[in-house]
Amino acid sequence: MVIAIDGPAGSGKSTIAKTVAERAGMHYLNSGSYYRAVTWKVLQHDDPQDIPAVIRAAREIAITVVDDRMFVDGKDVEPLLRSDEIDRWVARHSALPEVREEVNRRLKAAAHTMDIVVEGRDITTVVFPDADLKIFLDASIHTRALRRFGQGTSEMTLEEIEQSIRKRDQIDRTKVYGKLQVAPDALYLDTSLLTIDQVCEKVAMNIHGHDKTSGVTRHL
Repeated sequence: MVIAIDGPAGSGKSTIAKTVAERAGMHYLNSGSYYRAVTWKVLQHDDPQDIPAVIRAAREIAITVVDDRMFVDGKDVEPLLRSDEIDRWVARHSALPEVREEVNRRLKAAAHTMDIVVEGRDITTVVFPDADLKIFLDASIHTRALRRFGQGTSEMTLEEIEQSIRKRDQIDRTKVYGKLQVAPDALYLDTSLLTIDQVCEKVAMNIHGHDKTSGVTRHL
């Protein structure tokens, strides 16, 4: 079974997907961490503006996930993937078709061996268009900035984070390949005023009683 959760940066995809996976006894995959891992690897050795180097890193990187933690070439990089420097480059790197194709290939391979809850931008439209259940989580830009600021992983001010998210949205929504959009048969949920438990409850209800692909976006 594949449950795909889509939405913009800071909409709660990672937290909700991970919690839902734990409660449903399924495996959790964060597609965004794959892209962040590629950017992290590039930043260790190469110029992040060197496109061939970015593509090479995506194809050669050794990624493993152990207990929901990302390892790159045997190193636990989970606490390193949310830095401001990675934030500055990951949207540009993930917009490269060659990088997206490689990450998508790895995600699809994982889905063949386990039941998964997977999240990320374009996960419901490009990577898993035939997912058993598709969820699109959204939230206002201000709400998403507050969440990022509250994590304490950024040295930017709240206003700078909000501006960064706005720019990220623009990049994600205008990508030639894999742009952010709501799948026509996804369940749409605005999380701005909801708690984690409230969102998880709504998602869980649809896991246990979903009817596959009606072809019409429904608002939860």
